[in-house]
Amino acid sequence: FFAGMIKVQGKGKKERLVPIGSHAIKAINEYLDSKSKSKKKEENTASRSAPLFLNKFGGRLTARSVARSLDKYLKISGVNLLTSPHTFRHSFATHLLDKGADLRSVQEMLGHSSLSTTQIYTHITTERLKSVYDKAHPRK
Repeated sequence: FFAGMIKVQGKGKKERLVPIGSHAIKAINEYLDSKSKSKKKEENTASRSAPLFLNKFGGRLTARSVARSLDKYLKISGVNLLTSPHTFRHSFATHLLDKGADLRSVQEMLGHSSLSTTQIYTHITTERLKSVYDKAHPRK
């Protein structure tokens, strides 16, 4: 990651840059620091294209391995909820749109090639509809 952006590799090995916040940057830096303490310095000098998170075999994470980890940590935390990594994508998009992000920017961050995919993927909440109405309608 660099300058508040992180490179994400999606389906079909398509790459995109996605902004990340200061909390995520701090967590990633702490993760990298702990990783460098546990490995020899020369082993830990990764290129910018190397995966940030690795599976137990040292390879890139798969969608299935992320889903398994999510299930594991939900059980450990005592959260009785069936969810998937896709739920986080959906929540991410919904929060961005609710806070005024334009659909085209959300499309780029999600890596959708078609805007219609993003439109189907997200929904407009009642709260968002009311907010738009209150801001835009001349008579309230």
